[in-house]
Amino acid sequence: QVQLVESGGGLVQPGGSLKLTCAASGTGFSIINMAWYREVPGKLRQWVATFSSDGSTTYADSVKGRFTISRDNAKNTGYLQMNSLKPEDTVLYYCNSYMMLPGNPKPVQSWGQGTQVTVSS
Repeated sequence: QVQLVESGGGLVQPGGSLKLTCAASGTGFSIINMAWYREVPGKLRQWVATFSSDGSTTYADSVKGRFTISRDNAKNTGYLQMNSLKPEDTVLYYCNSYMMLPGNPKPVQSWGQGTQVTVSS
């Protein structure tokens, strides 16, 4: 079984920065891609950014130019560097990944538990 654990959320002033971390743990897995989503209570989970298996990155328009997604394959860890944060970035952020697991011929999607980001003065 593979777990995704996010960390790095917290309280920051408008214009500030935070770096979220998503660590995958388990045995025998290989990560295909990693992504970040965010969720406003009562609304659908919103895609933020993806780091694909070919190394390409894509971003939602709302975060383009402010957020940077990266990945350390050796550590099975993904990151989301968030700069120029705005009050509307205040939501729960979730890590997501498609992985290949032992004995499973198809990719499996996993989610982390979420980490809260609050942007407020």
